[in-house]
Amino acid sequence: MGSFATNPSGPHRVTISPGETAVVARDEETGVTSQGETKAEALANLAEALELHERPSGADDDLDPADAPWFDEE
Repeated sequence: MGSFATNPSGPHRVTISPGETAVVARDEETGVTSQGETKAEALANLAEALELHERPSGADDDLDPADAPWFDEE
């Protein structure tokens, strides 16, 4: 069974659950999930994942185009 915590700086409800090899943190509103070796690490990783999830879709517009060979058009 997981435990629930509320983010004091926002409306997010987070479930913390022990996994087989790591602690799992899941944001109930977005479904974004992350993990870590400790509860603190799982929450820090979740915060980073939420930041990436919530950033505007055009935030990567300044990246160079992919140049790996598997991206070549056939």
